[in-house]
Amino acid sequence: MDKQTEIELQAAAFRRLRKHLMEDRPDVQNIDLMNLAGFCRNCLSRWYQEAANERGIEMSKDEAREIFYGMPYEEWKAQHQTEASPEKQAAFEVAFKENVLKDG
Repeated sequence: MDKQTEIELQAAAFRRLRKHLMEDRPDVQNIDLMNLAGFCRNCLSRWYQEAANERGIEMSKDEAREIFYGMPYEEWKAQHQTEASPEKQAAFEVAFKENVLKDG
């Protein structure tokens, strides 16, 4: 497989993952994704921002989130985010340290 085809397939897989998380399963909470998989929608938007910044494209966290979420993040949260239990919040603290802060 040539490099361009590989890039196009990877991009298609990313778009399908985004569609699944945003349209097919918006009920799945970011905290649950982070606790189970070590990443969430915010991580994906951060990785998008980092890729842009690495290529000299200035993009803020809020801009990347709006691109990924298709709306301002606060709007997404108001429409889809539910209150997390203390147990989920405690698990999130661990998952965040293990998966996000180690990357920082």
